[in-house]
Amino acid sequence: MILQCIAVDDEPLALQIIVSYIEQSPSLSLIGQFSNAIEALKTIHEQDIDLLFLDIRMPDINGIELAKIVEQYRVKGNLRIIFTTAFDQYALDGYKVDALDYLLKPFSFLDFNKSVAKALGYFELIRNPEQEIRKFSPPIPEAEVAYIYLKFEYQLVRIALDDIIYIESMKDYVKVYRLSEDKPLLSLTSMKSLEEKLPSNKFMRIHRSFIVSLDKIKSATKNSVQIDKVTITVTDQYKENFIAFFQGWS
Repeated sequence: MILQCIAVDDEPLALQIIVSYIEQSPSLSLIGQFSNAIEALKTIHEQDIDLLFLDIRMPDINGIELAKIVEQYRVKGNLRIIFTTAFDQYALDGYKVDALDYLLKPFSFLDFNKSVAKALGYFELIRNPEQEIRKFSPPIPEAEVAYIYLKFEYQLVRIALDDIIYIESMKDYVKVYRLSEDKPLLSLTSMKSLEEKLPSNKFMRIHRSFIVSLDKIKSATKNSVQIDKVTITVTDQYKENFIAFFQGWS
């Protein structure tokens, strides 16, 4: 995988070092180098950029402000930022704008490579989520399945099957509601993919937008289930399988 990147720094020597590191990295392709954020913003708008190596203290628009502009206008949705600065007091601000990493000057080529490896891991998950998850979830017998891995932001999160209450579809994402957390986990995957991973003796899809944990169902009719604090309708497409399960309760 080759990541398209640009470097922005108002200090010529610092910019030269970053450019040199980029050119030594086989997984990076340098699209441009800039001494100010305004010049960089034009390239970000016009070209497909994956990675932005960005100084923070700069004239006109500083690095934090540029990051906020990129986020506010959703310029190139998968563009990620690695801040490069000599001032560690900006670290918190950097993470507030969802920076992928924060390199403190002077940093070595080894430190630079660690940040690049983190970026590569993130983009592998974004571009090939199912392939990456399968690396961590080898096929095992259904009876032995105890957990699955789901992509959350740029990492894989291990989810215990017993912790899942139900799953709700949100277009390209799913919300996973769990016993151990008040807020659902939002993961970039499809309902079809999840349906294939989850053991059929423990989970059932009863609606285009819902998969439920069978042992978390509090009550049920032939047309709906009560699970957690919600009532979910069983749609016609999934009713035959659900009725067979429902009859097993009697």
